[in-house]
Amino acid sequence: MNICPDQSLLLLGRLSLALLLGGIIGLEREHRRKPAGLRTHMLVSLGAALFVLVPLSFNCTAPSAEALSRALQGVATGVGFLGAGEILHGNREAGLNRIHGLTSAASLWISAALGVAAGTGQWRLGVIAVVLVLWVLVGVRRLERGVRDRSKTDDGDSQEGDAQNRE
Repeated sequence: MNICPDQSLLLLGRLSLALLLGGIIGLEREHRRKPAGLRTHMLVSLGAALFVLVPLSFNCTAPSAEALSRALQGVATGVGFLGAGEILHGNREAGLNRIHGLTSAASLWISAALGVAAGTGQWRLGVIAVVLVLWVLVGVRRLERGVRDRSKTDDGDSQEGDAQNRE
């Protein structure tokens, strides 16, 4: 996990992986025409990777666990603000009686985690996680639709509350 500043190719590889992993999630959100799309997810993932790479680069032989921990806390806090903005933005458009943007906020959060994985050299973890995220965003969405459609036919009436609370 240690990185020395003279390892430019390793740094480039980790940063590029962060862009790729964030971009995969961003493409799905872009396809769904969400405000936080491809570029946003790529930048969040890249930023998270940079934040963890900096403390890893300070001391090549033994990076400070405390410095890395502080960087991770900063990433989580910063992405939390982005996610809150996404939720508030969705609420303003939809009316304050609805909750919108939770999935988009969560996808920004996971993009940051993917950037952390890439930045720390955990590329296998990042690849596995991005596959699971796509399964949740695409596969589980289809499952939700099936359950919702079945619920409508079983109940005989529309589920307005469910539709209002969906992203």
